[in-house]
Amino acid sequence: MLFNLHSNYSLRYGTLSIKQLVDGLQSKGYYTAVLTDINNSTGSLIFIKACQQAGINGLAGIEIRNGDQLLYIGIARNEFGFRELNELVTEYNRTKKPFPAMAPKFSQVTVIYPLGKRLTHPLRENEFIGVRSIHLNKIRLADPATLTKCVMWQPVTFTSASEYQMHIQLRAIDHNILISQLTPGVQTADSVEVFPTKEQLLDKFRDFPVLIENTEKMLSACSFNFDFKQHRNKKTFTGNRYDDKQLLHKYAIDGFKRRYDKSDKKAMDRVLKELEIIDNLNFSSYFLITDDICRYARSKNFHYVGRGSGANSIVAYCLGITDVCPIELDLYFERFLNPKRQSPPDFDVDFSWQDRDEMYEYIFHRYQSGNVALMGAMSTFRDRSILRELGKIFGLPKNDIDRLIKDPENMLNKNEIINMILSFYGQMADFPNMRTIHASGVIISELPLTCYSALDYPPKGLPTVQYDMHLAEDIGFEKFDILSQRGIGHIKDCKDIVQQNRGITIDTSNPRRFFNDPKIADQLRSANTIGCFYIESPAMRQLITKLKCDDYLTLVAASSIIRPGVASSGMMKTYIERHRDPSKVDYLHPVMEEQLKETYGVMVYQEDVMKVGHHFGGLDLADADVLRRMMSGKSRSKKHLEEIQDKFFDHCENMKYPEHISKEIWRQMESFAGYSFNKAHSASFAVESYQSLYLKTYYPLEFMVAVLNNYGGFYHRKDYINEAKKAGGTICLPCVNISSVKTSIKGTQVYLGFDCLLNLESELGKIIPEERLRNGDYTSLENFILRTGAGLEQMVVLIRTGALRFTGYGKKEMLWEAHILLNGVKYEKDRNLLFEPESRKAVLPRLHTSLLEDLYDEIELMGFPVSGTMFDIIKTDFRGDTTALQLKQFVGQTIRMVGDFVCDKYVRTKNGQIMKFGTFTDVGGDFFDTVHFPPSLKQYPLYGRGVYLILGKVVLEFDCPAIEVQKVARLELKPDPRSV
Repeated sequence: MLFNLHSNYSLRYGTLSIKQLVDGLQSKGYYTAVLTDINNSTGSLIFIKACQQAGINGLAGIEIRNGDQLLYIGIARNEFGFRELNELVTEYNRTKKPFPAMAPKFSQVTVIYPLGKRLTHPLRENEFIGVRSIHLNKIRLADPATLTKCVMWQPVTFTSASEYQMHIQLRAIDHNILISQLTPGVQTADSVEVFPTKEQLLDKFRDFPVLIENTEKMLSACSFNFDFKQHRNKKTFTGNRYDDKQLLHKYAIDGFKRRYDKSDKKAMDRVLKELEIIDNLNFSSYFLITDDICRYARSKNFHYVGRGSGANSIVAYCLGITDVCPIELDLYFERFLNPKRQSPPDFDVDFSWQDRDEMYEYIFHRYQSGNVALMGAMSTFRDRSILRELGKIFGLPKNDIDRLIKDPENMLNKNEIINMILSFYGQMADFPNMRTIHASGVIISELPLTCYSALDYPPKGLPTVQYDMHLAEDIGFEKFDILSQRGIGHIKDCKDIVQQNRGITIDTSNPRRFFNDPKIADQLRSANTIGCFYIESPAMRQLITKLKCDDYLTLVAASSIIRPGVASSGMMKTYIERHRDPSKVDYLHPVMEEQLKETYGVMVYQEDVMKVGHHFGGLDLADADVLRRMMSGKSRSKKHLEEIQDKFFDHCENMKYPEHISKEIWRQMESFAGYSFNKAHSASFAVESYQSLYLKTYYPLEFMVAVLNNYGGFYHRKDYINEAKKAGGTICLPCVNISSVKTSIKGTQVYLGFDCLLNLESELGKIIPEERLRNGDYTSLENFILRTGAGLEQMVVLIRTGALRFTGYGKKEMLWEAHILLNGVKYEKDRNLLFEPESRKAVLPRLHTSLLEDLYDEIELMGFPVSGTMFDIIKTDFRGDTTALQLKQFVGQTIRMVGDFVCDKYVRTKNGQIMKFGTFTDVGGDFFDTVHFPPSLKQYPLYGRGVYLILGKVVLEFDCPAIEVQKVARLELKPDPRSV
């Protein structure tokens, strides 16, 4: 009876969740209803599924609007009509044109126009006029023939006065205006768009039974029987299943010959077993499409890393999707590919951030247009954003909003407006705010994607479905994750830079050869891993030191141990102790020894938790899969988890396990939620880490240049430059006659690129090397200006950073000359300059400069010093009682250290207090770590960048030194001579 329900997917308009709507339909006596969110179908299939479960005839539709103007409501008579509506909205999103005032001629869509709308053509058979109860007086004297095309219309947007107020606030946020500036009934819904009972609705229209009859007849002609159990991915790669099976078999066997000795029966048996299961489960096309994507990448010489649960598959290893041998690592094959599994293994393929767009382009052109799209996501109102948005619409000044966010207990926050804002804060938490794009997901469908939702066209221009990964999974889609990361860019670019600088061609494929390289082992053991993928953070370098990690398998474990789940369970420390001294291993139960001997009885990977859940807790593989999904953040059913917990403890009780043992094992399992890796994932990360380590070990300067050109990783640019200095490089400021847009290297001289200059226009940064390449080196300041057309402001940046030092003149002299040449004059760049015009040169006295001035110029214009270090700028000559490399000699002693701030990380203690872990470099550029417990941190906070004097006690944990800080203060800098 209700055909105009708004959910909160009517963004910044609706106030009710899908669950609230369906619960309301049940409690208020409705058996049929239509979800018609505004200009989108995000929630349509969620609504349909919820209605199916509740025994309600749920239907799908869309309310079409141009801005605030309601044009018409479309109701899908069936799945084809739903596709018609989605295609209409998709075309609008693609062209960015307004919707037509009148609905197009639909085949399977019913259209309802609001009463009073000016129609440009007679109503078609599928078109009606919607009449609201507040407008019934307008049709009391209408011709009976007219009433045959009228239906009763009750929009539903909220259920109570408080939800109406929330709707008003959402509308003000959407229009970015004060609440008082809204036009009621135009920019907002009418206050009567409430959720009536069926009895109340019929009572409102009791004088117009024909409208009730028309509405019932109209809706009875609609049905939406969507099968949520059907797989929606592209069904075949070649066009039929048999050819898919044959092609996958051929590719797998070809790969087996490359990866293994032909006499390796164990590997061959596993390949054949997997191929059989893959075919039986209809997963061949999924493997072949992933393989096709990777083959294209190899053809373009794009470096990539395949990971995810699919890395457990030996077929994936033979195809070249991954570089992880599942036999070598004893990966848990039966869990990730077994006859009971309903969805294919998950493949994540990482590409360089520079290559991913081309990979997208290939995928979207390779597979049928309309059947490929990016995965959508939903951005929600969260924490600070709620307070900021509510503060703005209530007219609070920015300072008041900042105070409310940063200092909520401040007495100035105690007033009526703030109280009103806080009263709505909880209601808006996690409320849908805007549709966005999933970080990496791509859907490749058998049918056009408009069968499932309309498509958005974000700024990137690629079609994007309007639902998120959870709904995609409910519908029956398995996404392909095409990710980008800078670590792969480091590897790819480093190989190119080594070729240019040394003439050596590097091959990082077949990374297993790196696992036994003694030099790489030394590099890893020393935790000299700055710039290396996943193993460069302070926490990871400390873990490597504590584990004495110098081999692949230990690094695989470390890649998962570093995750918060292991740390929060207290098992990281236990693992380190047992790894260093296996005699300390104490298994909680014989099953733990049987299943977790490799990891000393500690659950490190998702597979470990599932092994224990299955063999100790008696869970079947289906329940173990729910545990895995919970751990990877994909499960949304707390109820199911509680059921699994009950099964676990019931089994333990039946087996007469000691209760405290059962509880401790469950606690360890539960603490992994959302964080632990599967072993294949960790192994894939470790492979990429080894490829980075190989390059850093043998080509350290080129590697650091590659890191800089991919805009770093965990650290600030200055820290990578410090690493290049330590590796023997001479760091040179940008030079217009040598430098490129990005950093370059000649021998051991590293020339920073123009992209290092914070205020240089990017276009000029490109013109400088292009013009030099065409017409040779620049010969003078004037020659440079004439050939590039650089303006005065840009010349000041280049001169002050030493980019024109080739002229032999001082910076101050050149600044004078630039001002004289460019005072009120704008030169167009002349790239065909045959004769340089003569100009009068100003005769200036010799102007003096200093290293300190240069350092301040560099910090201002680049963000860090190059001609020296931050230690050259501090007033004091004191550099600490010792250096970072000598800290172990002072264990237990209280010392003073002077350190340049690198980074810090804050954590909350068990009682909710904030503490920090800090990282600094000493005067020699070596790293050292600090621990700031809540009392000292509160009294002596860290303020970010700067050089600090640190007083504290040296502690040693598993051979890893740190300073427990007692006092810390940022040191005063020498006065800036430029302002004297």
